[in-house]
Amino acid sequence: MIKNSLIILLFLTLLFSCKKDGGKKSSCKPNPNAITLVHDGETREYILYVPNSYTGTTAVPLMLNFHGYGGQAEAHMSDADMRPLADAENFILIYPQGSCLDGSPHWNTGLPSASNKSDADDFGFIEALIDKISADYNIDSSRVYSCGYSNGAFFSYALACFKSNLIAAIGSVSGTMLEETLNNCNASHSTAMINIHGTSDFVVPYNGGSDGLASIQTVINHWVSFNNTNTTAIVNSLVDNGTTIEHYAYINGDSSTSVEHYKVIGGDHVWFDINYQGANTSKLIWDFVSRYDINGLR
Repeated sequence: MIKNSLIILLFLTLLFSCKKDGGKKSSCKPNPNAITLVHDGETREYILYVPNSYTGTTAVPLMLNFHGYGGQAEAHMSDADMRPLADAENFILIYPQGSCLDGSPHWNTGLPSASNKSDADDFGFIEALIDKISADYNIDSSRVYSCGYSNGAFFSYALACFKSNLIAAIGSVSGTMLEETLNNCNASHSTAMINIHGTSDFVVPYNGGSDGLASIQTVINHWVSFNNTNTTAIVNSLVDNGTTIEHYAYINGDSSTSVEHYKVIGGDHVWFDINYQGANTSKLIWDFVSRYDINGLR
């Protein structure tokens, strides 16, 4: 318990209470085989995966997958490997790299304000990155998806709120919304959302936290209300290798959007190694978001 409390304190201190970054910096540790893009005076990195099935003759979806706080794109690609799915489903996949804040890679999930401890223009970086990939490849601009782990999930929510013109649907693993993001969320279209979270997450608590972390139910309620879905979920559950997984589906939203939640009983702060009816975490996310484009159900 003491160890977990120290981990929580360290994470929250770094994520919400660091001094503002005083200068432009590159990633804390370069990613092998990364591609660079200069944005806002800073050299940014991303790992690009183009499936063998891509020919350029047909517009394909784009999936962005964001690492957690202190993480690296390459390591996250190994943990949250969507490359087999990209090959099978013919979409282009990007693992972007967060910039350095006091020695740790991070995603700036907040809008510019006096209370924001980071000045990284991550919203602008992702917009520039999407523009770059769209110029180099035949991308279906109505099918750009975002998902992430931990701080990367926070950022996916923020993109849906503040750059919704770019993002069709989102996925969150072991992440939530800052109350500030939730209170200022201004998505311009109905946005389908899938959330996968453990009840024993010791970094991003399932029931929220005193440092501005919204509870998972609060986040679900927000997107249920915003999308105008049914307020009563369709509930199913199964046991995977001794772990109970409860599935909640809120359907019939505007533009036929839905909100889905996988509640991993006893699950920790991880990109989950689970199997739900034959689908792992990556496939659950892709199978969900790929049903939608920026106008709703395809």
